Amino acid sequence: MAKTVVIRLTCSGGRTGPFDIFDNLETVLGTDISKQNLIDGYTVSVDDSVTTIYIQSKGKCSNIISVTIGTATIEELAALEYNVCNTGSIWRHLTNTVHYNKYYGKVEPYIIEYPFAYQSYDEILQNVKDYSRVYNYLPSADGVFNDNRKVEVDNQWFNKAVLYNGQQSTGVLELVPKPINNLKQYLNYPIYNTYSKTITYTKSDNFYQYNTFWGLVKSKSVPLFLTTCESLSIDKVVNQANMDYGKRSFKKEPLRAKELKVRHILDNSSEAHIVSQFILAPAQISYK
Repeated sequence: MAKTVVIRLTCSGGRTGPFDIFDNLETVLGTDISKQNLIDGYTVSVDDSVTTIYIQSKGKCSNIISVTIGTATIEELAALEYNVCNTGSIWRHLTNTVHYNKYYGKVEPYIIEYPFAYQSYDEILQNVKDYSRVYNYLPSADGVFNDNRKVEVDNQWFNKAVLYNGQQSTGVLELVPKPINNLKQYLNYPIYNTYSKTITYTKSDNFYQYNTFWGLVKSKSVPLFLTTCESLSIDKVVNQANMDYGKRSFKKEPLRAKELKVRHILDNSSEAHIVSQFILAPAQISYK
């Protein structure tokens, strides 16, 4: 025999969801169920022997709760109201000496943005040269941070970049190390992805450098960035709908303006400790 169970969410934090739902018999009752769906009421049919429902949040704040199946009248179900119930907590950081931008098992982006202002003439950006030191720390037997257990590496750095001014943007540039002694592989770049463009960078004389970029904006009357609700620490994200990541064979407009912003992002690793020191953005005057 089967019985009908109505699952309604009455309280949750702002960053919970989507949810996976299963019972004590390990039967999956739903995957990627939205928060709004649970607020409205999610109905499932389960076996009579099922006594407990498990609801697992898969969002930034992952958690799992168990609820014992009970009975309620239609009036009692209708009277249930949803409330946001964020709770304060203490966040611990650097508990693992080999990880940096990692919190509770999730890699959070390390973002640094540099502004440049030119003089009276517009200037065309030539390339970007960044002087940063990237360290990997070796595990410590006693778990205590040791500044001497580190090595400086050449093949790790930021994995994304966005260059932009008031009307132009490169969109998301995926940064990968230049293949060494492999011309065939190097000729595959740049790689045009759906929501990014993959280019190579090199490290020479302690400078990380890259230069394969141009403006990709479809319309200057549409914002270049959007506000994200994913995290209050992220001020903006690229408006991908306004970016054209095609080859643009005859429309590779250079970044030309009286100002420039270089945004570097590391969000695919937590083992690299990047010590950012200074950046150069060589440009030439554009007369008109």
